Amino acid sequence: MKQGTIIRIISNQYQIYSDGITYDAKAMGKLRKGVSPVVGDIVDFEKMDDIYGIQKIHERKNQLVRPLIANVDQAIIVMSAKDPDFSTVLIDRLIFLISYEGITPVLVITKMDMIEDESDPVYGYIEDYKKGGYEVYVNGKEFDTKDIEAAFKGKISVLTGQSGAGKSSLLNRIDNRLEIKTQAISKALGRGKHTTRHTQLFEINDGWVADTPGFSSLDLENMDVHIFAHTVPDFVPYVGKCKFNDCIHINEPQCAVLEAVEDKEIVKYRYDHYKEVVKMIQNKR
Repeated sequence: MKQGTIIRIISNQYQIYSDGITYDAKAMGKLRKGVSPVVGDIVDFEKMDDIYGIQKIHERKNQLVRPLIANVDQAIIVMSAKDPDFSTVLIDRLIFLISYEGITPVLVITKMDMIEDESDPVYGYIEDYKKGGYEVYVNGKEFDTKDIEAAFKGKISVLTGQSGAGKSSLLNRIDNRLEIKTQAISKALGRGKHTTRHTQLFEINDGWVADTPGFSSLDLENMDVHIFAHTVPDFVPYVGKCKFNDCIHINEPQCAVLEAVEDKEIVKYRYDHYKEVVKMIQNKR
């Protein structure tokens, strides 16, 4: 019995990567009755006659719907410094969604070559995120991508962020073969014609990146406010230190998070963005 990761699905055909080799496989009948394999699944498979068959799907640590993928380690939030303008609101809402799903957010700020004034507020925001414990990378024309490349190593990543921030350009600068691969597959499958259900992981610096950026299926209003209150990365050091176990850090007495905001240990604007989302969740109910 072999173990590997599903990196591509076309219809009922599965490609599994295991120890440097890619295998074509099919799901066995007992799997079809239960959970269907998705890209990112860790599976046990073995050869049966002339085909490989998937025998077991290992427990998932998380799963997204669009893109349909499991066991994501990190989401790369790509935000431009300029054109379109830098937005802490968008970054923070993506951080909230990503962290809620048990995925680590990583920030990449593009177009930093367009920021000429050293007093530009974007530098302060970048420092705020770094102080908050976030992994932050900066990029622009002629910038080296070595540090960003290292972030992909050994992980399954998805990309999200602003439209026009340069998600595809960033990936192609890291590995220009990615564009050729994605274009070839899109052409072969007739992308846009809805002819085939298709998701794929592409190898990038000893890691994997999903070919479909975005979190279009995630909805802020459908989050559970009590789970949300415990998953914001900035709040994690204070979880369990509030007076009440069900504290959602809004106006409760002896709230460790509120105290941290007052002491400037948590950035005020991120806490304000958190309150806005809590209000959205409560209003939906």
